[in-house]
Amino acid sequence: MTDVFVDRSLEEIRFWSRIMKEHSLFLKLGFNCDDTKLINEADRFYSIFEDIENRALAFTSDTDPQQIYEFNQVVSNAVSHIWAFKRHVLGLIIRCKILGNNFPLLVDHVSREAAYFRKRLTQLNTGTLDPLPDAVINENVFFLRIMADHAKFINHLLDPSERKLVEQARDFSHDFDQLLFQAQDLDSMRPQSQTQPLLDQFVDQNRVSVRQLRDFKKTARDLIEACRIKSIIPPLLADHVFREASHFLEILDSFEIALSSAK
Repeated sequence: MTDVFVDRSLEEIRFWSRIMKEHSLFLKLGFNCDDTKLINEADRFYSIFEDIENRALAFTSDTDPQQIYEFNQVVSNAVSHIWAFKRHVLGLIIRCKILGNNFPLLVDHVSREAAYFRKRLTQLNTGTLDPLPDAVINENVFFLRIMADHAKFINHLLDPSERKLVEQARDFSHDFDQLLFQAQDLDSMRPQSQTQPLLDQFVDQNRVSVRQLRDFKKTARDLIEACRIKSIIPPLLADHVFREASHFLEILDSFEIALSSAK
């Protein structure tokens, strides 16, 4: 079990520390040039999570679990601080204290991801990861909303003249809103809804949709990198949302295997 704890902790930190680092950059790029205090704070968080990412990459599977336990606590503390920074920024935007190009929903979105990361570190350190039926519903409720948000951001950051891509993004936004509503319905019906047939269908249905969205994001990323479409989406942001869709798909694949083994 200690090997599982070490591997799972490092997997989560390597993925999410890079995400947190990039969030810092995206927020910085969205601030007005005279918001120097916020820009400096975003730079500081970028450095913190870059260091965490590098440290996580230096660890191996045979690292002492106690060392990983302590590392998880250090990372959790950093995540708590960036979560508080993101919520502070959201409050400033909503109260019209700052302007800039950061959508309120985007700032809320990145703070939800920080809260998710912090919760996962706590679960790993306390040995309280969700049992499979709960994990299937909880992960889908969280990630389906993330995917729906991504579609909305892509829709608003594409040039309006890219009508076909805008339409596709809008369709994905609608589709993932519906999938999220279905997941929330399944959530509210717990524990009665946690039957093998329902969970199997739930995972299968979502895998198909997430794969389609991931492929759309990959195409958009490649087109943006090649300067073949008009948008204000940085190539790194396009790659960022593609990686998150790929990560969700990996989670769904692991659920499919686990559910099949449970039969």
